[in-house]
Amino acid sequence: MSFIAAVSKIELPHKVSQQDVKNQAREMFMVDFPQVDRLIHAFDNTEIISRNFVKPLSYYAENTTFEQRNDEYNQWALHYSVEAIEAVLPKAGIKKEDITDIIFVSTTGLATPSIDAQIINQMHLNPHINRLPLWGLGCAGGVSGMAKANTLAKANPDAVVLLIAVELCSLTLIKNDYSKSNFIGSSLFSDGIVACIVKGDNHPAPAKKIAYKAASSKLYYDSLDVMGWQFQEKGFKVVFSKDIPTFIHENILADITEFLSRHNLTLNDIKNFIFHPGGKKVLDAYRDALNIDGDFLKNTRETMNDNGNMSSATVLYVLEKFISQGFENGYGLMLAMGPGFSSEMVLLDMKN
Repeated sequence: MSFIAAVSKIELPHKVSQQDVKNQAREMFMVDFPQVDRLIHAFDNTEIISRNFVKPLSYYAENTTFEQRNDEYNQWALHYSVEAIEAVLPKAGIKKEDITDIIFVSTTGLATPSIDAQIINQMHLNPHINRLPLWGLGCAGGVSGMAKANTLAKANPDAVVLLIAVELCSLTLIKNDYSKSNFIGSSLFSDGIVACIVKGDNHPAPAKKIAYKAASSKLYYDSLDVMGWQFQEKGFKVVFSKDIPTFIHENILADITEFLSRHNLTLNDIKNFIFHPGGKKVLDAYRDALNIDGDFLKNTRETMNDNGNMSSATVLYVLEKFISQGFENGYGLMLAMGPGFSSEMVLLDMKN
């Protein structure tokens, strides 16, 4: 049975209070967006306290082109990926030469050769590493990447799989896009980088073992317009529907129940809920739909409070919080939803 050996997240140097972001957003939008005062309170309703940004806050008020922002993405995605990898290797008790596979997850910038190739080149990793760049999965990418990392490790018990999620959402902001979706996006999204090591069965397990059990993917028909990007000359224009919480409320309980039943489990068997926090309304939808006693989304909510929505990286920040601050013995459920509209789940067996 493959297992998660270590997780390392990046604390970016530009951590900004939500109030400061709100003030700058108002100044940016107010000139050409008369509804700004009606919508500005969206920043206060997110429950986000601080946000991670890869650049100083003042950068986002500048007039930049898509090319310039994408160049920043390439520079900083590589820089912080290397930093995260260098941090996770000793935690996992391995050397860089031990890595057999690399999965790179992102949806917020474009690069060919992909960032994983650039990482191998800069770090002088084994040139024969099996590479799997994943693009376009959005917020669901962290859980999907974890599932694929464990699939590789199950197929090869000697595998040491490096999973990296990099989302620099702030660099997708189109300054002169006065749509409501761009305004709401500017109240939620931030930047995150995280590296994980997943090992196959032939490696000794750590004292705290988080073993992979199973995964599930689901694409909902006729929901392509719920979340995603529109690609424009100015860059990535965010698309997401106000109906996402309703969609979750109507589907998630049945989906989780069906997934767990395949493994002779019920929702009551899950002790650790490692969910992606899309936003306050999404967390409310999970709470109302699942109707679980206690503050089962505490780590998820606190991760969002402290960092904002970092797309695919967020759920791995939540996982790191469970590992560093403690978890209950028993099953864990990773869950995230993303473009498609889609859901991704991973079932874990967690033992201290």
